[in-house]
Amino acid sequence: MENSGINKIEKLSFPWQTQDPFLFCVHHEDFFPKGNKDLGPAASLDGRMIGQDFTIKDGWRMYHGSKVPGFPAHPHCGFETVTAVRKGLVDHSDSLGAAGRFGNGDVQWMTAGKGVQHSEMFPLLKEEEENPLELFQIWLNLPRDSKKVEPHFSMLWKDTIPIYKHEDANGKLTEVEVMAGKLGDKTAPNPAPNSWAANPENEVAIWHIKMEPGAEFTLPTSENKINRNLYFFKGESFKLNDTDFPHYHGADIDPRADITLKNGNEEARLLLLQGNPINEPVVQHGPFVLNYPAEVRETIMEFQKTEFGGWPWPSYEHTHDRLRGRFAIHADGKEEIKD
Repeated sequence: MENSGINKIEKLSFPWQTQDPFLFCVHHEDFFPKGNKDLGPAASLDGRMIGQDFTIKDGWRMYHGSKVPGFPAHPHCGFETVTAVRKGLVDHSDSLGAAGRFGNGDVQWMTAGKGVQHSEMFPLLKEEEENPLELFQIWLNLPRDSKKVEPHFSMLWKDTIPIYKHEDANGKLTEVEVMAGKLGDKTAPNPAPNSWAANPENEVAIWHIKMEPGAEFTLPTSENKINRNLYFFKGESFKLNDTDFPHYHGADIDPRADITLKNGNEEARLLLLQGNPINEPVVQHGPFVLNYPAEVRETIMEFQKTEFGGWPWPSYEHTHDRLRGRFAIHADGKEEIKD
């Protein structure tokens, strides 16, 4: 791959490999069964390691949930989560009293800043049919001067996320959902205000790319020293220029190089993450991401003392009413209702 503009291609792990300014990227896809009256699976949980169920059994996992799949209340500090839900719904609750239900194309952008607890549960609302779920959760680091900002979340609702469309010389279509950054004449909604992505000079991009069979699309170049990673997670065969790009592999790409994505005989889906590196020390202990070990220790002690404001909900696995549609209630009381 010398002089090809492709620095490395490697098989994807769980979670996926990332580069500064990103810390983490995971792709969850679960084929949940019909739901029960408690919004959990109408199926036996026998044989599952409840509380730590990350092994796919019958096509799905409970994760850390005991009745409803998902991630009960847990702390974050010093970074951001970008949760892009392709299918299904997520119920959000947090220690600030904020809440929401989002999914089916929506994105939540949450700045943990100085510390917040939140839960992310996957309510299985449909009792007469299956409840498939697919989402990406991406962790974006915060620079040192933003690690102790006030927690905040923004909703990027599906109808606000622009789609860039490119038709190649053979009439084959590529569609790019621009969740962060800019592509052509399409600019993503504003991220959280203290995000590394809030400064356009950092060229942070999060793009979901869908390509028809046989489609070709050339990535835009950048002269800046950004990190660019491409993940091929759905499809059959693929090439980057003339280099084979196997299914479920990731590529570290030189942003200055002309790279043409060439799809094979099935629809392909890819995720692109890029951004200017923060280039600061990173010390991570689970959901605490600071710059130095002493700061991590101090943050753990602070959480043990304050619980980042405590937990105002009746359960650590809190879910919202079955009849509620998509909504968000922010810590300042502002409410958004989508359906």
